[in-house]
Amino acid sequence: MSSENTARRDAAPKSRRASPLDTSPPAMPASVDPELQHEIGDVRDLIGRLQHVAEAGYFGPADTDFGAKRPAATETLDSLADPRDHTEPLDLGIWAADDTIKFLRMQMLIRSVEDRLGKMTEAGDIVCPVHLAIGQEAPPTGVSHWLTPKDRVFGAHRSHGHYLALGGNVYQLFAEVLGRADGCSRGMGGSMHLYGPEVGFQGSVPIVAATVPVAVGAALAAKKDGTPHVAVAYFGDGAVEEGGVHESLNLAAQMKLPVLFVCENNLYASHMDIAQRQPNDRTARIAEAHSVATAVIDGNDVIAVAEAAGELIHNARCGNGPGYLEAVTYRWRGHVGPDENIDVGLRRSPEELAAWKLRDPVSRLRTAMIARGDISAETADAFAGEIADGVDEAAARAYDAPWPDENALLDYVYVNNRD
Repeated sequence: MSSENTARRDAAPKSRRASPLDTSPPAMPASVDPELQHEIGDVRDLIGRLQHVAEAGYFGPADTDFGAKRPAATETLDSLADPRDHTEPLDLGIWAADDTIKFLRMQMLIRSVEDRLGKMTEAGDIVCPVHLAIGQEAPPTGVSHWLTPKDRVFGAHRSHGHYLALGGNVYQLFAEVLGRADGCSRGMGGSMHLYGPEVGFQGSVPIVAATVPVAVGAALAAKKDGTPHVAVAYFGDGAVEEGGVHESLNLAAQMKLPVLFVCENNLYASHMDIAQRQPNDRTARIAEAHSVATAVIDGNDVIAVAEAAGELIHNARCGNGPGYLEAVTYRWRGHVGPDENIDVGLRRSPEELAAWKLRDPVSRLRTAMIARGDISAETADAFAGEIADGVDEAAARAYDAPWPDENALLDYVYVNNRD
């Protein structure tokens, strides 16, 4: 374990350990209908998951005392952006084997699905643009651990993992990218327009930062409705250069809205390195300028993601305002498609890519779990084989799925187009 990880776990949490975590749900109106009471129960179960983590001192009280932790404006990502660091197996802390197994299987699933999508694209079977997030499996896995289907999650153009981590249907994802009627968007959206409201995924779009203000609107609705739900907006480091992100951060902070901003900082926007676009590679400085609580963590460490996300989400549910999670990670493939784009990246080299692969979020978790005795190497291999077989089966079914009816071309485009 690196000295920086040790400092993160041993220093910051202890300073706020004296007060126990408030595990009570957010305050509700005096008159609450039965359905809302059920939803509060779901959130209470989630908050219960926090208790064993809180008792170990990782979380402080649900409050807004983040000012003392705010770094200087000149602080950068430092070793978090250096692929030569943070390559050791993860520190599993007090997380139970049931949790680590869940994390491992979900990351394996996302990796397997995206590997298969890459091969389907290379074969010419997928004609829509496909943005793969291989290497970035940890952020959606760790964040989704704390969410319910009633929470509202919004993605961007690289959102297969966001959809799957919430419990999205693998078959419907394959059917969607193949343009089939059984797809999660009825075959009319493709890879960048996924939709799964049954699991809380409210949609993804290709327009950079477009769903960020929509997530803020969902958080505003949750607050006005008096529900205990949160909204989550996923975006990349390039999106923080959009004015809508700044406006969203400001409004969310001013109104203390229950929204989590998740920046998956993979250090590139399309083909341009962050150092060529921004004066500082640490995007959380922008959220801090709007007085938003922040956490900057190794985005290839699912344990670090889950711990930081859990605290920020709990804080938002309790009415203490938005949070900003910066997960420093790296995509193994290019901006779009299955190629590595080494030839077009201004600063991306074979050596850089090889170094980042040593920081693989899946293998680091697997190694740590075997070392602690959570699973055996044989069990881990069996998980991978079982998941791969299921992915292959889902893809095969999707190839045989029907095409949308041509008469349905204008469905869901105009409000009354069926009249």
